[in-house]
Amino acid sequence: MAWLNKHPDSVRSAPGLEWALWRRLPIILAVGTALPLAVLVLSWCVSPDAADGARDPASLRFEFVLIGIVVLHWTLVLTAAIGCAIVILMKGPTYTADSYPMPDADQPAP
Repeated sequence: MAWLNKHPDSVRSAPGLEWALWRRLPIILAVGTALPLAVLVLSWCVSPDAADGARDPASLRFEFVLIGIVVLHWTLVLTAAIGCAIVILMKGPTYTADSYPMPDADQPAP
């Protein structure tokens, strides 16, 4: 017994923007992660450290903002991926479950 059966009259919808975005999501994720991290590494190379090992509060704040940008980007890409997956599934073929005959289908109970 098959778990889900394709409906014989089901029609798939035409692919749209969701497939174009779905294919570009890995590149968007990689670029959106690499750019802020490259700026972060560059700021580490450029900024001088103090002799006593103390760090400038402004540079620490800048690092935290860049890390926050990366995490925000990840959540936005994940949200877009979930949206694309939902649209792709909804545009796919129609599936039907096993039919269940109603015992009172001919004469419903009052």
